[in-house]
Amino acid sequence: MKRSKIYPGYFILPALLLITALYLLPSFLGIAYSFTDWSRYSSELHFVGWKNYIKVFSGGEKYLGYIKNTIFFTLFSAIIKLALGLALAILFTSSRIRLRNLHRTIAFAPQVFSVLIIGITFKAMLHPSTGFINTLLRNCHLSFLAHDWLGSIDTAFGSIIAVDAWRGAGYAMVIFIAGIQNIPLIYYESASIDGAGFWAKLLHITIPSLLPTLTVNLVLSITYGLRVFDIVYVLTNGGPGNATDVINTATFMNFSKGNYAMGTTLSSILACVTVIIALFIVRFMGKKEDNQ
Repeated sequence: MKRSKIYPGYFILPALLLITALYLLPSFLGIAYSFTDWSRYSSELHFVGWKNYIKVFSGGEKYLGYIKNTIFFTLFSAIIKLALGLALAILFTSSRIRLRNLHRTIAFAPQVFSVLIIGITFKAMLHPSTGFINTLLRNCHLSFLAHDWLGSIDTAFGSIIAVDAWRGAGYAMVIFIAGIQNIPLIYYESASIDGAGFWAKLLHITIPSLLPTLTVNLVLSITYGLRVFDIVYVLTNGGPGNATDVINTATFMNFSKGNYAMGTTLSSILACVTVIIALFIVRFMGKKEDNQ
């Protein structure tokens, strides 16, 4: 099929103009503003070069802490979501499981709920004195495990990651299920004849066949993790202190205070890192797929 039939000439120019106006222009303007001293406290705009970027990377624990928290959240939330999603996908594609569609729907349901509702619900559940989690632990005579889950530096970030993984695992599961259903059954039948067990089939058939699906899930999980804002803002608002602040909550805070230049700087850094990591994953996983 000729490309001209897929993309008619009269379609290309309007599409490019639309993409430029809605996406490219605002993005480049944001990057341009990061090289200025733009703020609500001054009506004048001055070019300051790399000053804002230098301030971020040499600003001590404050800004480096935002970056570290973002990377920490991205790494662990992606690992947990992909592991849970793959486990659920394998479980709910098994012929031994009854009412598979019902189970899939239940597992996917948290993805449909509003992050605001999820945050408020879990904030109540994790309350140190009246929350369901600590109440359950006390009723089970496990009071020593009761904790201020969102108010303690030791557990706040882990609690956020756990809530986010609960919400996002079902989405990863659906994508993995689509990949598993595309694997020819003859592969598993041949492996069974050869005496392969569950783990051998998983390592030598399922996972290698799911590399394209894994690439999609990995890119989505990492790009979401780098851009995380809502679940952190609702559960802890970056607290206690700045222990759970990520780049986007810091960006929001700077814009709220009128430090627009620093807000656009943090946003630009995040956008560049997200694009670079996504391209690296796609390229790396593409080579893995070609070697299969």
